[in-house]
Amino acid sequence: MQKKSHNKKFESSLKILLKSSIFFLIGIFISKIFSFVYRIIIARAGNLGLESYGQFNIALTISGFFTAIFTLGLSEGLLRYIPYHRGKNENNKAQYLIKFTVIITIFTGILGGIFMYFLAQPISVYIFHDQGLINYLIIFAFFIPLAVVSGVVFILTRAYEKIGWNSFIINILQPFSRIILLIILLFIGMSDNAVILSYNMGFLVVLISSYIICKCFIPEIFNKKTLDKELKKESARSLLSYSWPFIFIAMISLIFTSIDVIMIGYFMDIKSVGIYNAALPISGLMMIVPTIFVQLYFPLISKEYARKNIKLIEDLSKQVTKWIFMVNIFILVILIIFPKFLIGILFGNDYLSADVALIFLSIGMFFFTVFTISERLLSMAGKTKLVLFNILVSAVINAILNFILIPKYGIAGASFATMVSYIVWGIVSTLQVRKYVSITPLRRKMITIFICAIIPALILLYTKQYIPTNFFTICLEGLFLLLAYTFLILITRCLDRHDLAILSSIKEKMKLPNFKKNKLNYS
Repeated sequence: MQKKSHNKKFESSLKILLKSSIFFLIGIFISKIFSFVYRIIIARAGNLGLESYGQFNIALTISGFFTAIFTLGLSEGLLRYIPYHRGKNENNKAQYLIKFTVIITIFTGILGGIFMYFLAQPISVYIFHDQGLINYLIIFAFFIPLAVVSGVVFILTRAYEKIGWNSFIINILQPFSRIILLIILLFIGMSDNAVILSYNMGFLVVLISSYIICKCFIPEIFNKKTLDKELKKESARSLLSYSWPFIFIAMISLIFTSIDVIMIGYFMDIKSVGIYNAALPISGLMMIVPTIFVQLYFPLISKEYARKNIKLIEDLSKQVTKWIFMVNIFILVILIIFPKFLIGILFGNDYLSADVALIFLSIGMFFFTVFTISERLLSMAGKTKLVLFNILVSAVINAILNFILIPKYGIAGASFATMVSYIVWGIVSTLQVRKYVSITPLRRKMITIFICAIIPALILLYTKQYIPTNFFTICLEGLFLLLAYTFLILITRCLDRHDLAILSSIKEKMKLPNFKKNKLNYS
């Protein structure tokens, strides 16, 4: 009876995760379209030359750095502790932490804006040697408090599992409002600062819309509840202790993601940096899958962790990891077999020398995405200092290998360094999860899934030498890979009974004919 109840709750959680991921995937797709339109308007009507556009992007990066620091990691803290306290029916503690965080971030946001305002000139003159950057940084400085506070209020929609609204606000409403504001500002003749103002006013849209969603759909946030003074101190202390490592995690993450580019620029030239940056975004496509699942996964497991439902957390973690693995192993095969074709289609023939770099980066990114769940499990257990340690060690390994390999092997050496650091990061975090949480978020079926992907890949690699290479044949080869991979997944029973239950549920909602019950014993 207990096992039946567990399976029912497990499948229910999986359906919620899948539903939220579909919402988020649609949101990301729409967001990309809006972002593209926004860039077109800037380029064609925004009166922003290459130099000004560069200044805007530098100011954007610097303001993001200030925002991350002066948020104090409290957004991540709320994302963990609100579901945790809700899971223990301690809504008064959750409510207090929200109030505490908003008050603190209003103060730190203003402080961050003041710091950026007075540092605008030194940063522009002494670091970037660009007087024109000063005006951009000063305007961005006035919006730092808004960016900090809006981020905190917005995170409540995730913490309270309102993923549909969360995706709508960040992926649809914010970019759409920026487009409308940009058009209006350009129409009234404010061409000089139209881009900066329209971009930053997007934070105001997020703040207002998030507040309205909370008011309408999460009314318990605004209930007046008392909390003992000692409990207030204890709750605030726990939140701050959990959150502060995220300040450094954000900083080191920025260093980790940019160290390749910096060292390629130092040891080689700007042209090589451009070629390398053709491989980076293509390999980054694999981040879409874990991103759409993690949106609800983390608050969900944090709530169950408070209820001590470790078995449910383990089953959810293994299933989500399997889903990520199943999708991304196919994407990895495509990226490894057709690197030149993909680079040529997306960036042009001038960037074809990034093919080896794309292969190494894709392998590294694949390992990182598979082990993403391990990092979330560490955060769930409050081991944020271990998360900080992991990314710090990975960044150091990446820097050392870059220093050794780039002078000898160029961008291929840089990508190999990143691949190794990603793999080490993933393996270490998984071992830590096994030690501290007693969970290994991997399924044995993943070995079978790997074989299902490798068999058609090897067949295609062998036959490619006898097939002429053109757009039509490559499309046929890609279709063969997809069909063969799907066929092997089905006949090897890689889809367990939980996967089949979810597929049946989707078919019912789509009002399609039901599957006949499979008599095979799926496990």
